[in-house]
Amino acid sequence: MKKIIISLFLFGLTIQTFAQEIEIVGVEIQPASYKYIDNVAKDSTEASPAEPVKIFQQRTAIFNLENSKYYEDDYEYYFLSFYIPEGKILASYDTEGDVLRTVEKFKNTEIPPIIAKAIVQKNPGWIVSDFVYLVNHHDNGEIKRKEYKLLLEKGSLRKRVRTDENGNVIKPKAF
Repeated sequence: MKKIIISLFLFGLTIQTFAQEIEIVGVEIQPASYKYIDNVAKDSTEASPAEPVKIFQQRTAIFNLENSKYYEDDYEYYFLSFYIPEGKILASYDTEGDVLRTVEKFKNTEIPPIIAKAIVQKNPGWIVSDFVYLVNHHDNGEIKRKEYKLLLEKGSLRKRVRTDENGNVIKPKAF
């Protein structure tokens, strides 16, 4: 009888030790290219891009190159393309997985309020029928180009307008 009670007592203690074991499932820690995230997130609240654009840029920054099928020790640079229905990002990575430069193009996402306000003030009565957001980011910490291309329509008239992130119209270059 003593043996049964002692074995039940020990069995009860061992079950409790297994019950306290915590297993974390589905958490993946990845390095991020913080320079890239900081540079694309420098926008003011009025000029910040739409939510799908922000999420897509963050996913590009945390892409783990070393664990991907594209990684080989022989190459110094890697050029990868990422696509979603709203747009695409062409990114260049170094061997450590840091983003060196990107070329980003997004179509018909939400127009930032500062751009919409500038377009309405300068083009009353016109309707935006097509919208493209372009960004070129370089590894030296600066964004070379951030512009918005809009196609405006008023009846049967159409015109194209390019603006910077503050809503200022960019004049076409003369040849």
